[in-house]
Amino acid sequence: MNLSLNKTLLIPEKSDIERDTVASTFQRLGGSVMRLGKFWEKPANFEGKQIAIYGNDTFAKVVAQVFEVQLISPDDSFIARLSQQWLKRLVTIKTIAQLTENDFSRFVKLVLPKQFKANVYKNRSYLATEITGLNTDTEVLLSEIIEINAEARAFIWDGRLADLALYEGSADLEEGRKFLTDFINNHPDLPKVLVADIAYTIENGWFILEFNACWGAGLNGCDPEKVLACILEATQN
Repeated sequence: MNLSLNKTLLIPEKSDIERDTVASTFQRLGGSVMRLGKFWEKPANFEGKQIAIYGNDTFAKVVAQVFEVQLISPDDSFIARLSQQWLKRLVTIKTIAQLTENDFSRFVKLVLPKQFKANVYKNRSYLATEITGLNTDTEVLLSEIIEINAEARAFIWDGRLADLALYEGSADLEEGRKFLTDFINNHPDLPKVLVADIAYTIENGWFILEFNACWGAGLNGCDPEKVLACILEATQN
């Protein structure tokens, strides 16, 4: 992995423990960091400079527009196309109009931008207050509820694990590493960089929990020096 020290890392002005850790690591290695308050405005004297973005969803997408760069993000619907070998539970995508009482109780989240809180909803009426005002053709991701014993986060670079760390519960992480390596080897068309969260149940072992973009994902126990290249690469100038 090549570390792009020629990029300036742009992060929100507001302090955050994990973002601050990434920023200080980059600076220690010789990189430059800038905190943006009015992130909807382009700072002066930045023409022609390479940047990398690391922050929450709104910050990252607005800054990407301002600087006219592309963010590498996983396909939000990809997880619903995976086989049971990798999911170990039922995951489907439906439009709001297609939802019935038989779809609950489920964990529900939007496929695209986060316009309501991803959560467990007991029935459609519980969800109704959250989806008020959304178009009925808006797609949501429905996931079967299962009891999870452990969760781990991995940063992936070009088909290789940059780092993997447990952030919840207890399980054999080496078995998780083998599972995720097998998954990566069977899916050669993954984005160049992404974050994969995997989870473990005593009954079914390790499985894919969700995917996230490196430009917005927290470390969750991963080594900032090992995953920094993934974060920097997630912004394409």
